[in-house]
Amino acid sequence: MTPRSPGTSLESPSMLKPVTAPTTTQGTDQPRTRSVGRIVGATVFGIVAGVTVVALIAAGFVVWTIQRSFPQRDGTVAVQGLDREVTVQRDDLGIPTITASGSDDLFFAQGYVHAQDRFWEMDFRRHVTSGRLSELFGASQLETDSFLRTLGWREVAAAEVAALEPRIASYYDAYAEGVNAYLADHDGADASLEYAILGLQNADYEIEPWTPEDSVAWLKAMAWDLRSNLETESERALLATTLTPEQIAGLYPDYPYDRHPVIVPTLSSTQSAIATGPADAGVASASIEWTEADDVLQAVSALVGGAGEGIGSNSWVVSGDLTETGMPLLANDPHLGAALPSVWHQVGLRCRVATESCPFDVSGFGFSGVPGVVIGHNSRIAWGFTNLTTDVTDLYLEKLEGESYWRDGQLIPLEERTETIRVAGGDDVELRIRSTGNGPIVSGLTPDFDAMAADPMMGTDGIAAAPATPPEGEYAVSLKWTALTPGTTAASIFALNVAQDFDAFRAAAAQFSVPAQNLVYADVDGNIGYQTPGMLPIRGAGDGSLPQPGWDSAYAWQGFIPFEELPTSFNPASGYIVTANNAIVTETFPYFLTDDWDYGWRAARIVDLIQRKSAMGELTVDDMREIQADNEFVMGRQLASAYMDIETGRRGPDAALDLLRSWDAQNNADSDAAAYANVLWDELVTDLFVAGREAPAPVTGQGRLFLVVDELLEDPASEWWTNAELDIDGRDEMLAYAADRAYDRLVAMQGDNPTKWNWGSLHALSLTSGTFGSSGIAPIEMLFNRGPYPVGGGTSVTNATGWNIGVGFETVTVPSMRMVVDLSDFDESGWNHLTGASGHAFHPNYVDQTPAWQRVELTPWAFSPTAVDAAATHTLTLVPAS
Repeated sequence: MTPRSPGTSLESPSMLKPVTAPTTTQGTDQPRTRSVGRIVGATVFGIVAGVTVVALIAAGFVVWTIQRSFPQRDGTVAVQGLDREVTVQRDDLGIPTITASGSDDLFFAQGYVHAQDRFWEMDFRRHVTSGRLSELFGASQLETDSFLRTLGWREVAAAEVAALEPRIASYYDAYAEGVNAYLADHDGADASLEYAILGLQNADYEIEPWTPEDSVAWLKAMAWDLRSNLETESERALLATTLTPEQIAGLYPDYPYDRHPVIVPTLSSTQSAIATGPADAGVASASIEWTEADDVLQAVSALVGGAGEGIGSNSWVVSGDLTETGMPLLANDPHLGAALPSVWHQVGLRCRVATESCPFDVSGFGFSGVPGVVIGHNSRIAWGFTNLTTDVTDLYLEKLEGESYWRDGQLIPLEERTETIRVAGGDDVELRIRSTGNGPIVSGLTPDFDAMAADPMMGTDGIAAAPATPPEGEYAVSLKWTALTPGTTAASIFALNVAQDFDAFRAAAAQFSVPAQNLVYADVDGNIGYQTPGMLPIRGAGDGSLPQPGWDSAYAWQGFIPFEELPTSFNPASGYIVTANNAIVTETFPYFLTDDWDYGWRAARIVDLIQRKSAMGELTVDDMREIQADNEFVMGRQLASAYMDIETGRRGPDAALDLLRSWDAQNNADSDAAAYANVLWDELVTDLFVAGREAPAPVTGQGRLFLVVDELLEDPASEWWTNAELDIDGRDEMLAYAADRAYDRLVAMQGDNPTKWNWGSLHALSLTSGTFGSSGIAPIEMLFNRGPYPVGGGTSVTNATGWNIGVGFETVTVPSMRMVVDLSDFDESGWNHLTGASGHAFHPNYVDQTPAWQRVELTPWAFSPTAVDAAATHTLTLVPAS
């Protein structure tokens, strides 16, 4: 595919011809020449004129190339594949509401609209999920492709599509037909500006037709994004070579059940919960020359999102007993990696007349490339998601002998397949993939997994409860993950979209296999509820906190927890349900779920604010929004207390500590104290666990570190307060040293005038395109990237703008969208997401929602036909081609 050109040469011979000064004669002996100044002036004028013409032509070419892919938003378009007319109404934010007479036409039009707004994003994603990035960007992506091919997302997606019942399959087919109807008239740069840039490197690339497998495979990518504790399991395994079990336990403490809430405090049977009413409760960066990440896990996380700092979500629901209207309010803000465009696409899907064959009247957030609405509400119920954070991935040490692996004393042939990776500008590469009964072998793909295979006993204690004498053979590491078992999430989305009550909601949740999520619920009859869905493994001898012996079936998964035994809640007596990745249940739950919950700081703060606000009066939509905007940094409050009697002996640091002690602990963007508090927190953690340490401890997971440091502050004799390399012996010395260093660091970044310090610019969010936004070529980056935007909040703060300790303070994870649904009147609800509806750079809806997101403001959410008509600024009619 070669970008089209308007046909004007940018290097016209007349433009490049040098300007020569003419000469004339007057008589025969007095030649008159033009002055040097005039000659230079004429020359400069000619060059400027030439450059101006070139610039104007170039600017015209760029503008034409950029705008040619902008979607048509008004008028009528005839398309092949429709049965009847469909209308697409857009408001001034470009958010579409699609109205059709049949379900297949509805999802056909959603596919068409997604392709209008986001096709490059969709095409890029399907290359990620199928391990085909090398086809786009060349050999630099071979390691990433090899890892993703080994996991086999595409094969699992194909199996799930093949198992769809006919009605659901028809929705995916219709969606794909809608995408392809758009592509029939839009190829290359007509589809998106990125194809013009790609053509500079890969001129032969051709867009392929969309398929249902492309849609379903993206659900695997989201499951990877929310997989929870794979990295934590790897961290612990590698720490076991240098730290004692007691030290590791101190770094990974248990969930503080005595301090922080659980989602379903008291278990009750599902039937009694429903029947009796209230239950007991309380990238590798894309460019002309793509660069490589340090390892494959980093690369995949950069591409589809990582289970890193700040990944999680908030959601809560309050009953009408606590609200101004007497009806429930439901709030949700999922925390994901910052992306441009945002991972979400807002949409309304409506059947003109609700029938059994066309039952949809739903609005909310979905993924471009996937039909339906993932989070939102229909005409009777609303629902929200947060990550369950249960352990759904396990690493197994395998003993291999030749082309077989050991299992219970027997050699079993390895499953093997070979795949071909096509490489743009290079030769094809053959990839050999091997698997055991536990899953694909992933050692040989990342340094961490290789290290585990090289040192499998991981310290003197080895694997907890592992057989004393493993069989002969070489070690390898395999990955067991729920998402590699075909599931039914692809169907559950539509079941959620049409559910009318809690029973139907739970039936939809029962199909939601992966990613494992907390689901909160509210309906127009005044009920609120909660359900744990997902394929959650029943483990054997091990708990999955460390790699387990694959050669002993006692450690294998024993199946999945029956849905009927998963936690649920319906109309709890408290009048609210809060989920923020905190523990779901107490330790009395009969099945092991994980030891790696989020530590509950956000959940505790949300519960506290709900209780405070409801004690002051009846709750409103704006109260819910204010909770989403809350910036309290709980560790900042703890630090202020710890430093109450600490002095450094220097005027500057001591003045900064005075700021800290008088601070309200709110990480507001304009706060000077917040800037110092966060730099101090970063400094203290790195001084404690990293600086000068022969065996540094991981500093990932700030919620975990909040608890670790909080407990250390109460234990001044802890060995962690001593750091011989820094010549520090004792807690108070460490605290003073960190305060001193933090001041100098902040002065280097923002100057020595504390009134000029502010957290917002230190913590700013830069929106970077996931492909060409990190090219290293400034003009290309300027086309796609936006920002930086100063923001408040922080990690393990309700306004969860995450940053990485020891790396930098810039925002890397965000509330990817926010919504508050008012069950008394859906048109009184509000929503917003990180960027905008459009994925086209320079389109008016590219980042038009970012300023409101930055201020934690919600936009009115038009849902009723009357409200949608009133908000519509553009109407496109799709009609069947004759």
